[in-house]
Amino acid sequence: MQTPVSIQHDCGNVSRRTILQAGLTGLGAATLPDLLRQRAAAGQASRKTAVIFVELAGGPTQFETYDPKPLAPVEYRGPMSSVQTNQPGAYFSETMSQQAKILDKLTIIRSIHHRKNNHDPSSHLSQTGYYKTGPKGGPNQMPSFGSVIHKVRGANTAGLPAYVAIPNTMRNGGSAHLGKGCNAFETIDDPSKKKFKVRNLALAGGMDMRRLDDRRGLLKALDDDRRMLDLEGSSAAIDQFTTQAFDMVSGSAAREAFDITREDVKLRDAYGRSTAGQGMLLARRLVEAGVTCVTVRSTGWDHHGSLPKRIVKNGVEFDRGMAALVNDLYDRGLQQDVLVVAMGEFGRSPRFNKDAGRGHWGAVMSVALAGGGLKPGILGASNSKGEIPAEAPYQPENVLAMLYRHLGIDPAMTFDDFAGRPRYVLERRELIRELV
Repeated sequence: MQTPVSIQHDCGNVSRRTILQAGLTGLGAATLPDLLRQRAAAGQASRKTAVIFVELAGGPTQFETYDPKPLAPVEYRGPMSSVQTNQPGAYFSETMSQQAKILDKLTIIRSIHHRKNNHDPSSHLSQTGYYKTGPKGGPNQMPSFGSVIHKVRGANTAGLPAYVAIPNTMRNGGSAHLGKGCNAFETIDDPSKKKFKVRNLALAGGMDMRRLDDRRGLLKALDDDRRMLDLEGSSAAIDQFTTQAFDMVSGSAAREAFDITREDVKLRDAYGRSTAGQGMLLARRLVEAGVTCVTVRSTGWDHHGSLPKRIVKNGVEFDRGMAALVNDLYDRGLQQDVLVVAMGEFGRSPRFNKDAGRGHWGAVMSVALAGGGLKPGILGASNSKGEIPAEAPYQPENVLAMLYRHLGIDPAMTFDDFAGRPRYVLERRELIRELV
């Protein structure tokens, strides 16, 4: 059994508003030296690795994406046709025709499963590694992977946030007991809009560099006083967060990274001018610039009815963007350092319903991975009717374990929850052995 590394609650939490308004005279609670050592160790072990997580919000159908069943009875296989991938004997649904051309760059797991069929507990599992209990809705009960990455790794480049959400945070992408300072930096605006702009990346009105430098000097004086009373090494952490905050508002790195208009028009067209497509392009810009974790929301996957009609829009938009993203990463030589994960909260029920849709189905789902140095191809299988795993059954926690491994983060680390109890980053942290 692994020995957990205990890290006390709560780190130097800096809200996005605090950072971006440069009102930096009180940056929150202290951070223990243990956390700084873990962050340094993770950064050293993993180079400038990064993760792009595409949330397929609503729960995508496995049949009409990566696991078609052309030989199953019509009430199971549905009306969509399948297409040959660039690997012999492997087929995707016609909605994934662009990704079918690059299966040699993808890792498709057809045997992910869990025991829930509701959105909230299922998305909480896929984004934190823990089932959500209690009332529907509400904030995270455990920290999302993005918040853990923010706390342990930080950004790969100074002046950039560690964890960015495009356009907004995942359903359960919050920080829980890690503190609000570990929440995602949200673009809010839609990157597919012609006038897309991320607010608050410049100095607030009435603030100039002279006044900002005055605040920096005042904060240094306050920190000098604090350091005299420092018993737990908190000053080093405060200095780190302060530097990041000033860099974001006074430097150009963040503004340039978020400026998607700098991309070639033909490349933007290749990704597709949809929210999902441009979101994935922006995600690539951000990780290339030095952001460690970017999440992109691809919405509209809850196809209870009219599935063949509805998936033509969001399925094709996702397919185009995902294929362009993977090819782009390879073209730029980033396929070793950047891991892409495309995952929803569950799959869809095997039988088509009377409304030409499928219900929620946690018993089996497909997940797409790319980059991260992973071996490409298809892993695992569902049974002949797409009901349950037939080979290599894994769970969402195993996918998250692979994500943390890529970043050099030990999922056996613990953080104290709101009740003061140490909680593992992942309770189940077995790796997907075929990919190791």
